[in-house]
Amino acid sequence: MAAGIVLLIFTVRMALREKTSTALALRLSPDEALICKSIPSILPANPETTMNDLPPCPKCQGLYAYQDGDMLICPECAHEWLDAADAESVAGALVVKDAHGNLLADGDVVMVIKDLKVKGSSAVVKVGTKVRNIRLIEGDHNLDCKIDGIGAMKLKSEFVKKA
Repeated sequence: MAAGIVLLIFTVRMALREKTSTALALRLSPDEALICKSIPSILPANPETTMNDLPPCPKCQGLYAYQDGDMLICPECAHEWLDAADAESVAGALVVKDAHGNLLADGDVVMVIKDLKVKGSSAVVKVGTKVRNIRLIEGDHNLDCKIDGIGAMKLKSEFVKKA
């Protein structure tokens, strides 16, 4: 049953990507149609993209790569990779703004705008504390820094302003 579902999904994806009449002529049983409706990734992320637009697999040079979200996947060798254009945009995509909307960069000096309790300690980072040499990281606490008297910690950018 599971192998049939995978083959069905692969067949529907290939038909949709190649934009052939196979997608219209494909006859599904009621159970198969229900399975297709319950899997949102069966439809291509970008219906305008055809298989000819996608690069071949860098591992096996297979021509049947398909897109699943941001990743490209080769069904022949199961290799997953980011497209070169997507990889460049992901590298420069980290944009962090302070509480007032100013862009922050690595090495900036920021000032805390609210008393912050330090988790697991009785210490408090007071309003007006200057934090030097911040590093931008991904996540909800997107600033990594060292605060004098407290040590290394991560802060949310919404609680600082650029000094």
